[in-house]
Amino acid sequence: MDDLLKRIRIDPSVCHGAPCVAGTRVMVWIVVQCLANGDPVQSILEAYPSLAKEDIQACLAYAAELTRERVLPVGVAA
Repeated sequence: MDDLLKRIRIDPSVCHGAPCVAGTRVMVWIVVQCLANGDPVQSILEAYPSLAKEDIQACLAYAAELTRERVLPVGVAA
C-alpha cells in the first residue's frame, strides 16, 4: 500500500493543497466521487488521460486511510 500512497501528493501550490495524484491536478476526492457515483474505472481513465489504473487504486487507498482517522455519522435503518 505504501507504493500506492506515494502516488498521492499534497502541495500548497497545487489545487490549494488538496491531495492530488502526483504530477497532475486531479484531486483524490474527484476520483473517489466518480467511483462512488458508479463510474467505471475505464470511464475515469478516459476522462482523465493523465491517470493510470494504479492512480485510481492509490486514491482509494488514500481514502481508506482517511477513514481510520475519524468516524462519520450515518443513518441507521430502524
